[in-house]
Amino acid sequence: MAVTAQLVKELRERTGAGMMECKKALVECEGDMDAAIELLRKSGLAKADKKADRVAAEGIIAAAQDGSRGVLVEINSETDFVARDDSFLAFSSQTAAAALQHNSADADALVQATLDNGNTVDAERQALIGRIGENIQVRRLNHLDTGGDNLGSYVHGGRIGVMVHVQGGDAELANDLAMHIAAFNPPFVDADSVPADVIAKEKDILIAQAQDSGKPADIIEKMVEGRLRKHLAEITLIGQPFVKDNDITVEKLLKSKDAKVVSFVRIVVGEGIEKKEDNFAEEVMQQARG
Repeated sequence: MAVTAQLVKELRERTGAGMMECKKALVECEGDMDAAIELLRKSGLAKADKKADRVAAEGIIAAAQDGSRGVLVEINSETDFVARDDSFLAFSSQTAAAALQHNSADADALVQATLDNGNTVDAERQALIGRIGENIQVRRLNHLDTGGDNLGSYVHGGRIGVMVHVQGGDAELANDLAMHIAAFNPPFVDADSVPADVIAKEKDILIAQAQDSGKPADIIEKMVEGRLRKHLAEITLIGQPFVKDNDITVEKLLKSKDAKVVSFVRIVVGEGIEKKEDNFAEEVMQQARG
C-alpha cells in the first residue's frame, strides 16, 4: 500500500509522533495504520500520544534576529511552570534560531528543520515531552525582513513578542517602538491603514450617539468628526502617547527622528486558544461523593 501524505498526517494526529517517524513506521509496515501505531508505541515514539490532546495554552514567544531579518516563534506548554524550565527555554531559543536560519514558512516546515545538533525540531520536541511530561507544541511563527531598514524587536516577559519595521531613525528608536507596541497594542499603524469598513462602523455608532443629544445637524457633524479623530488616535500607533514620554505622540517622535513605521507584528502566548478552566472545588466535591 502506498504511503500518502494523508496517511502520515493521520498517523501523526493519532500518535503525536514526529512526521518523519510516522512516515518511516508506515513504510516499514507497508501502510498498515494499526501496525504502524503499534510499532511507534513499542519504540517509545508514541509516548506523547495522550499528551497530544491536552491543551497547551501557556509557553513562550522566542525571538531571533540577524541584522534586518527577524522571527518570532510561539512555543506552547501546558503550564507556566514548564514555560520557565531551562530545557524548555533552551529548546525555544534553538527553535527560533532554526526558523531564522532556514527561513521556515510556517510551523509545519519549522518542525522539520534541522538544529545544530543534527536533530529535527520535532525530534527534540518529542524528546522534551518525554522528559518533562507535558504537551509541547510549536504553534506559529512570524518573519519580518526590513530589507536593510531598522528592525526593532522586543519580548516582554516571554509572553508578548513584537517586531517593527522602521525607515529612518536608528536601532534604539526601533526597539523603543517595539516596546511601545507591546505595551499599548495598537491595531493599526496610522489612519490610512485602518480599513474603510472599520471607520464606517465606528462613524455609524458615533452618529447614533450624537443624535441622542438633540443638537442641530451641523453641530452633530462636528461632534462626530472630533470623536472619530480621537478614536483613530487611540487605535493607531502614531496617534498614541509614546510609552516613554506621554507628553508627545509617537507621530511627533517619528517626525523628530525623520523616521516612519512601515509595519509591525505583535503576538501573544496562547491568544486564540480555548483554555480549560479547572474548578477545583467541584473536583474535590466529586471525589468526596465518589
